[in-house]
Amino acid sequence: MATTATLKSLSVNELRTLMKSDPSLDLIDVRTPGEYETVHASGARSFPLDRLDPAAVMAGRQGKSEPVYVICKSGGRSRQACAKFLAAGLDNVVNIEGGTEAWVSAGLPVEQRGRNVLPLDRQVQMTAGLIGLAGTILGASVNPWFYWVPGMVGAGLTMAGLTGFCPMGILMARMPWNQGSCSVGNCSHSSK
Repeated sequence: MATTATLKSLSVNELRTLMKSDPSLDLIDVRTPGEYETVHASGARSFPLDRLDPAAVMAGRQGKSEPVYVICKSGGRSRQACAKFLAAGLDNVVNIEGGTEAWVSAGLPVEQRGRNVLPLDRQVQMTAGLIGLAGTILGASVNPWFYWVPGMVGAGLTMAGLTGFCPMGILMARMPWNQGSCSVGNCSHSSK
């Protein structure tokens, strides 16, 4: 992907140092609203990847010239979000390496809301596993044609791994338990 050559990245500790000198720094979290409400870096605002509109994010910044810092669970979705910004011609974005997992591990300040939603990747793994298991059981006990089910799940997961596009992940992100109680982009907090 050509956009990754210009992708800027920072560690969570480098970001925290910047936040101490500039408390108005713009940090967006691109995980699902449910994941965001479970725990997020203090000062982060929610902009789920499946609904991310780079032009709207940049327009809502009221002429700020500083970068937008993008964080997710571990760095994969934030890289995809940065690629969206770069594809839209907006190159003033920075990926946060290691994501919220690294932020929490470093003992940096977080906000929690009491919700406990499994991370999206684990939801996809469990769903794919259950579908594959059901297909195998049905193939062994009902009809061998059901063996196609785990084969299709395997093919889908392989394509998701190769392309970075996961329809099951997109579907899971839209499930009711992954939706939060705050509106997109309006979950910012002043406790940085």
